[in-house]
Amino acid sequence: MRLAALMFLISVALFANCAPPTCYSRILGLSKEIMDTLEKTHKYNRTKQCAEFLPKMFLDVHNSCIMAKLRDFLYIAENLPVEDCRVRPLMVRLKRKVRALYVIINRACFRDLVYLTDDCEALDTGYSRPRYTEDRLQLLEETD
Repeated sequence: MRLAALMFLISVALFANCAPPTCYSRILGLSKEIMDTLEKTHKYNRTKQCAEFLPKMFLDVHNSCIMAKLRDFLYIAENLPVEDCRVRPLMVRLKRKVRALYVIINRACFRDLVYLTDDCEALDTGYSRPRYTEDRLQLLEETD
């Protein structure tokens, strides 16, 4: 009886995690995977030389400049000057993930994503300037 109850609880727990990911959760997960893979390309000796050609990239899916950044990154990654870099497994995986993120944002989730900033420089530096909305500006003016 205990074994049956345990099996039931395990099966309920497994089915609870079977919900399909939303478009937004898939974008967030894929952008984190890309950042992790990009970090690995800069660390590993076999891909360090290849990573030197890639532009710096800090993905923020709430930045309206993300599509242009992904497109530029893909162009550079697919046209690396060193042929050996184009076929390295880690570089191929990175290109696939970036292309998948680009396609998902462009085709599947283009209406689901909310852009909170348009700071294109933040995708290069990783630092986003604070963005004041009208309410925040009004509070700042009242305190002066």
